[in-house]
Amino acid sequence: MKTSLAWLNAHLDRPVTADEAERLFTRVGFPLDGRELIALSSGGQDEQLDVEITSNRSDCLSHLGLARELTAATGGAGGTLHRPDITIHENPDRPVSERTSVANEQPELCPLYTARVIEGVKVGQSPRWLVDRLEAVGLRSVNNVVDVTNYVLFELGQPLHAFDLDQLHDRRVVIRRAHKDESFIAIDGSAHTLRDDMLVIADADRAVAVAGVMGGLASEVGEGTTNVLLESAMFAPLSVRKTSRSLKLASDSSYRFERGVDPQGVERASRRAAQLIVELAGGRLAEGVIRVGEPEPAPRKVSMRVERCNALLGTQLTAQQQAGYLDRLELEPRLIDGKIECSVPTFRLDLKREVDLVEEVGRSHGFDAIDRRDRIAINVRPPQREVEARRRLGRVLVAHGFHETITLSFVGMKHGQPFVPADAAPVLVDDERRKAEPMLRPSLLPSLLICRKANQDAGNADVRLFELAATWYESQADMHEQRQLALLADADDAQQAVRDLRGTIEDVAEQLGGPAARAGLSFEPVSRETFAVAAEVRLHGEAIGMTGVLADPAREVFDVKTPQVAAELAVEPLLAMYPPVRQVQPLPRYPAIERDLSLLVDEDVSWRQIEQAVHDAQPALLDSVRFIGTYRGKPIAAGRKSVSFRMLFRDPAKTLRHDAVDPQVATVVAALQQAVSAELRG
Repeated sequence: MKTSLAWLNAHLDRPVTADEAERLFTRVGFPLDGRELIALSSGGQDEQLDVEITSNRSDCLSHLGLARELTAATGGAGGTLHRPDITIHENPDRPVSERTSVANEQPELCPLYTARVIEGVKVGQSPRWLVDRLEAVGLRSVNNVVDVTNYVLFELGQPLHAFDLDQLHDRRVVIRRAHKDESFIAIDGSAHTLRDDMLVIADADRAVAVAGVMGGLASEVGEGTTNVLLESAMFAPLSVRKTSRSLKLASDSSYRFERGVDPQGVERASRRAAQLIVELAGGRLAEGVIRVGEPEPAPRKVSMRVERCNALLGTQLTAQQQAGYLDRLELEPRLIDGKIECSVPTFRLDLKREVDLVEEVGRSHGFDAIDRRDRIAINVRPPQREVEARRRLGRVLVAHGFHETITLSFVGMKHGQPFVPADAAPVLVDDERRKAEPMLRPSLLPSLLICRKANQDAGNADVRLFELAATWYESQADMHEQRQLALLADADDAQQAVRDLRGTIEDVAEQLGGPAARAGLSFEPVSRETFAVAAEVRLHGEAIGMTGVLADPAREVFDVKTPQVAAELAVEPLLAMYPPVRQVQPLPRYPAIERDLSLLVDEDVSWRQIEQAVHDAQPALLDSVRFIGTYRGKPIAAGRKSVSFRMLFRDPAKTLRHDAVDPQVATVVAALQQAVSAELRG
């Protein structure tokens, strides 16, 4: 922020030099970006200090706010802070409510709006002192009324706007959203087409200002103006920021509204501006103020533990010292049972938590004054369970040949739309910088496919990728954000690739949750547009994601030539299983007997059905069932397939004989004939 040294000193008991101001500002966290000696048109000089203000300190975007920091930094040695003496004299003949009206149709975007009316003003040149003040901060003088609004903005930090009341149709103000494609010409002469999500200040017929950004040419105060409507308001920071960026229209007002203004400062600035306009331009101030919106909020109560403050800062300050630092910043500290309770003034929008007060103590004490310790104490604690689970997850996937990717959260409409869940809508961002990729990804698979395309262009084959990140979509006006795990792998042999991917998922479940988690996994065939063959992955009966072979149209959108298998799983249920629970038992003492079966079944019969039928038959001494493979083609008839699997039989008490297993195998074959119309293949 460009600041006048003379203006700063006007708020201080003891003036400071430019060198002293630079040293004090830097010590409390506001370094200077530059200093410049300004030659004023009056013949005098002033020192301009360009102070770097962090985005959370909107209270310092004014000379009064920066002077407050200087007063606190000197510990009161510089005296007290001089605030402007605001006294207004209202004309009781006709109240302001008889001269204008205000209707607020968007209270969520404009929480507070105030309007005052000054009649009979004489617009002309500003006095020399006012011109000097504005020139010192890089502004040119326009006229006495407009100059007052700019002066108060830099003095108190509250943006204001003066309308020519007679140019407002029906002499009224309406706070509303712009009409679609509504035209607007700003004070700087630039023409704009507004969108219907932008907030405007309008009269009875048209927009006369873009709220929080800039006034309009049609209602500006000029030489012929005699009646002024003075606006002082609060606007939603996000709304102002989006509108300013979209229109490429920025101002000192929008800069402050984007960062937040003091709710109690709205009325104070209005009174100050009214006072100066009457002094410099004459006129009569109508009695009262039109106020639409929220009442002034009470100060927040935030407390800080004395011991916690010292622990975080590495100091040994007494409670009285800590309270003294906070008192300099007008936080009204009270020491209660080892805590300091502060009443945070409304202009300090950044102070919300205990650690914020700790930072204020550190700034005031001076970080350079904190002793440096040669040794630090470290409390050794085991890693957090979720952190360790994520590490284990990554190690398992890398062991299966996958490479982790970190990609942008944005995708283009062409890439993202096919992956938007049914009955949901994509989440779009309104940002000029992301025109080509305006969608927050509804799935991680588009990001992985884009990465696969880059590997294809580089000539890489047998690519396996995974990513752990968030996805977004909108359903029933609610935003849904989910952390997902996505896997993508080349599938020259689709059947083998699907089996490998399933094995990877099963291993992930076992490594995170143990054998019981792996046993709790199931894969149910389903139909999805983006998959040629798909299965819903269930964990203990709850759906956690999808896996399968990507459909050619979905893959070809990304110009990926190689067939791909993919999976996308909700990661929270997987991480929640950690650490794995394992059961230890002795190794088998006696050998097992394996029996392989090949069955002819209809094409729509799944392995899950076959496996379930085997278990339902309850063959004695069955230890496990394992899928081997599927065959289609001659001499098998169309619509049929051959499924091969292996059964393992074991007797824990003695060595099995083949004739003891034959009846169990026959039972299984009979059960399969009954359940899925299977034929034993010769």
